[in-house]
Amino acid sequence: MSYYFNKTFKNKSFDQAIIEVTEILKSHGFGIITEINVKNTLKEKIDVDFKKYTILGACNPTYAYEALQKEDKIGLFLPCNVVIQETKDGGIDVSAVDPIASMQSVENQELGKFAFEVQNKMKMVIEQMV
Repeated sequence: MSYYFNKTFKNKSFDQAIIEVTEILKSHGFGIITEINVKNTLKEKIDVDFKKYTILGACNPTYAYEALQKEDKIGLFLPCNVVIQETKDGGIDVSAVDPIASMQSVENQELGKFAFEVQNKMKMVIEQMV
């Protein structure tokens, strides 16, 4: 089982991909609560050059609240991460975590319906990227 959904683009800039995925996430009730610029962080912290790579921490407050009510440690898997990165051939890859794959280790059956709903939303986000 894969732990992510992704789509690669040849005709999209890195910044365009971030804007587009953020807007699509918003249309599905998710907001961005963290944004990590890995390229800049690695340069600043250990002085290495790295490709453009940004991690967006997406949160749907309703789903987060529901999950936290069912499992108090589920915050270890929140937020849902979306990665935007440059590919070796100059394209842009957008990947979203599969919440079912990431939550398999949690032995709480009440999370099943929740994880399936979030999985469907994250799949739609990637599918709606053009």
